[in-house]
Amino acid sequence: MWFVKIETGIVPKPEFDRYIPAHKAYVQDLIDRGHQAKTGYWGEYGGGMMLFQADSLAEAEQIVAADPLIQNHCVSYKLHEWRITLGGNY
Repeated sequence: MWFVKIETGIVPKPEFDRYIPAHKAYVQDLIDRGHQAKTGYWGEYGGGMMLFQADSLAEAEQIVAADPLIQNHCVSYKLHEWRITLGGNY
């Protein structure tokens, strides 16, 4: 199953930026473990998105909880299961 974490920054950019290296390492670990994670930020200031695979909503929630941006209270977020209807396996 695919999941999407949509986030909004809630701290000043210098504080947020302190955790970007840890966030990138976390996402690389997800990629290495087969979750096909993709992450990025909005062109306008203040948020971004992560797309990834997990076996269940419970696993997706655990994955998101491990994100350094979440653990350090840098973003608020919403987690959604994304059900692909075209362009992939569904």
